[in-house]
Amino acid sequence: MKVDNFNYSVAIVDDEKEALYTYSIMLKQAGIKDITLIEDPRELPILLRERSFSLILLDLSMPFISGFELLKFLTLEYPEIPIIIITAIKEIDTAVECIKMGACDYLVKPIEKNKIISSIKKVLEMNRLKEEIKGLKHRLIEDKLEYEEAFSEIITINQKMRGIFKYIEVVSKTDQPILITGETGTGKELIARAIHKVSSKKGDFVAVNVAGLDDTMFSDTLFGHRKGAFTGAISPREGLIAKAKEGTLFLDEIGDITEASQLKLLRVLQEKVYYPLGSDLPKSTDARIIVATNQDIHELVKNGKFRKDLFFRLKAHHIHLPPLRERKDDIPLLVEHFISESANSLGKKAPKYPPELIILLMNYDFPGNIRELKMMIYDAVARCSSQFLSLDIFKDMIDISNSIDNNLKSEIVKFYIQMRFPEKLPTLKEMENLLIKEALRRSKGNQGIAATMLGITRQALNKRLKKLTTPEINFYKSQN
Repeated sequence: MKVDNFNYSVAIVDDEKEALYTYSIMLKQAGIKDITLIEDPRELPILLRERSFSLILLDLSMPFISGFELLKFLTLEYPEIPIIIITAIKEIDTAVECIKMGACDYLVKPIEKNKIISSIKKVLEMNRLKEEIKGLKHRLIEDKLEYEEAFSEIITINQKMRGIFKYIEVVSKTDQPILITGETGTGKELIARAIHKVSSKKGDFVAVNVAGLDDTMFSDTLFGHRKGAFTGAISPREGLIAKAKEGTLFLDEIGDITEASQLKLLRVLQEKVYYPLGSDLPKSTDARIIVATNQDIHELVKNGKFRKDLFFRLKAHHIHLPPLRERKDDIPLLVEHFISESANSLGKKAPKYPPELIILLMNYDFPGNIRELKMMIYDAVARCSSQFLSLDIFKDMIDISNSIDNNLKSEIVKFYIQMRFPEKLPTLKEMENLLIKEALRRSKGNQGIAATMLGITRQALNKRLKKLTTPEINFYKSQN
């Protein structure tokens, strides 16, 4: 059994040398490297002035200062440090008193390795959650980002995205895995890179798309192989997980891996160990694992295509990225950014664009999300031979009347179900007029865009407008 975070620091306070040695061996085998052994309890308060600990294991029966006195002192002066009592006193009253005073757990000697490691994991996890909740509350109240620079590659003013950034700042400091979901093109790898930057990890950010990898390729890519492990393996090779030492390993399209690969990934997350192909000797890893998928992972679990235990392990922290159609306030910024970026890459002056372009893009649902918008802008800038981008190029790429994806279809069906007609039905002419008014409102009076939204030609819309004389229609006529 391994403790998830290799960076925890633990102090063990016990006047018995043999006990100190035994506990330190148990903790080292569980993956905890930073262990401080304290035989004289008087040393602990002095040591705490210079440093802190993730956890303290405390004996009760000791000379000079009893464990009870130390427990009172610690819960008063250092309430943020969790404490586990380890003692030979097998009395319920004593255990209850210690828990009341602030101890997180009470273990009676002799203590089995699995029992003490299980208690440590539980206490550290609870403390981690408390710190995350505290940090998240602080971020939400302050409405400020501590690591603004880490998110500089993500162009946004959207409040949903700002909320995600605040959540990232809270969870990035832990070593728990993170699951990122969202439609294709929403920027999942950019978010993973931002998490790595905020975490301040010393190692590299290593990314791999695992879609289409069979179990052998998955194992070889991630874990590497020994010489002679298979035909053609003429020399040993380390896997990407080794390259991500003290860093972050990002696995994209995790929903596509085989069941055998899922089991191997689960072992890495649980035990922090892996086996290179052809080797019987386990290797340890301290890489932080982030995974992403554009599939409905809940549906994959429900249908038995993705292991439930792996899903819950990966879902320690979950980030869902909104599609571009839910953050349309970012479209003007993204357009400016991609025009500048594409013009720079082509070595040409950045062209201007007509104001109608933003209206056109705002009324498109972008099934390919930000990636699709980027492709559109890059293509339009490459084809641009004047100072202005052509609106017609975008109209050729966008057919609004045929751009309705499954989500939008669901919204329309929902609208029809909820629609309630008055007892006297409106005429077709009245309904047509209402649709035209709504299309003009959404297109901010641009008749070409309104016609596209209605699925008719500009000329057909003009004929209908000539017959309408309401103040609203007259206003929109005057805008063109």
